[in-house]
Amino acid sequence: MKKLTTIFCVMFFVALSFTTNAQTAAEFISQGDQLAMKEFKNQEALNKYLEADKLSPNNWEIMWRISRAYVDISEHLPSGTSAQKDEQLRLYQLAFDYANKAVSLAPDKSITYLRRAIANGRIALFKGVFSVIGIVGDVKNDCEKAISLGNGGNEIQASAHYVLGRTHAKVCEKPYLVRLPLGLGWGDMDVAITEFNKAIKLRPNFRMFRLDLAKAYIEEDEYAKAREQLNAIPGLPVLDEDDYSIANEAKQLLEQIKNKK
Repeated sequence: MKKLTTIFCVMFFVALSFTTNAQTAAEFISQGDQLAMKEFKNQEALNKYLEADKLSPNNWEIMWRISRAYVDISEHLPSGTSAQKDEQLRLYQLAFDYANKAVSLAPDKSITYLRRAIANGRIALFKGVFSVIGIVGDVKNDCEKAISLGNGGNEIQASAHYVLGRTHAKVCEKPYLVRLPLGLGWGDMDVAITEFNKAIKLRPNFRMFRLDLAKAYIEEDEYAKAREQLNAIPGLPVLDEDDYSIANEAKQLLEQIKNKK
């Protein structure tokens, strides 16, 4: 009887330890989300997520958040020297690796494909879209997968539509006959505009969506529609650390096209 009691006590404390760790991991995630999404302290957020990862390894919810943090850190690093550029690319690759793990752990979740698309998109922009054609195709495919799964809420679906729209817009920077032999004939500015509008419908207060839609309208010489989007940006709330720079860019663009018809 004494032996059974000892075994029971050991099992109880082991179970309690797992419960405590799970709770602590959840707390780290919550703290990281506050730092990332409200305070824009990306490195501190990453540190919280890495602590959560120690307590709850192979957790897709943590993996995609680590990926997001690496992207957010990298895109705000200086890039004036070769060493700085190498560091940026290293972090983008880490972001991809964690997002890829998240996809393998949760292949039925839109957010995992979205985060892999974003990490891959950053790598493509860094290296040059037309030098990494396969990666660009992967970005498109992951966005479409995230959209087809249709889960995770409006913010995730809005971002998936936005990244898909941006991918089409970037591909369209070269003429159709130039990119067709490269396997990028699928790029379509009309699709880009449609996807940007879908993103805005789902998340109307996000400034970046409207800025890129305005740029797409400018490419199509639809200046009145572009001005409508640019004029809306200053009145939107600050939801992202780049929102102030986006407002400044919108102001400059508006000045450039104010008299165009």
